[in-house]
Amino acid sequence: MTKVLVPLANGFEDIEAITIIDVLRRGRVEVVTASISDELEVMSAHGVAMKADGLFKDVAEDEYDAVILPGGGEGTENLKRSVPVIERLRRQAEERRLIAAICAAPTVLEVAGVLDRETQVTCYPSCQMELDRPWTSAPVVHDANIITGQAPGTALLFSLVLLQTLEGENAARKVARAMVTDVLY
Repeated sequence: MTKVLVPLANGFEDIEAITIIDVLRRGRVEVVTASISDELEVMSAHGVAMKADGLFKDVAEDEYDAVILPGGGEGTENLKRSVPVIERLRRQAEERRLIAAICAAPTVLEVAGVLDRETQVTCYPSCQMELDRPWTSAPVVHDANIITGQAPGTALLFSLVLLQTLEGENAARKVARAMVTDVLY
């Protein structure tokens, strides 16, 4: 079974995290949510308390097919300050496994140094100055082992592209149809 890690930091963007988790679980992907603090409860950017599956420090060394970062201003800053998250991203890159980030979170990939100079990315428009590379306003960009999404409004498309990459086009189509969306198909 495909297994992904979704690190959660206080201040994560609600719609991005929940959409990623929901779409991938609908597609039969094992999603492990992990609090980067010492508490399982993580508070979203809009005051929604979410209980993570585990603590990042306890699950970070497991093998994952993808590590996926939801955005959110405060959440992204907390991810950037987390040495264990940065180290995990570097390991994921060294192993050439999938890394994904949406909204402000692509700036965490820049801090971690996991983007090649030529890697094409998208992010929340006001975050583009933090990226030391070309930026595109596309809603989702998939370049090599990196997938980036632009904003909360692109969370469903981003999540379906993740599912398609991890489980194939048929899995993504099936989930999209069951959700009665034509976002991807």
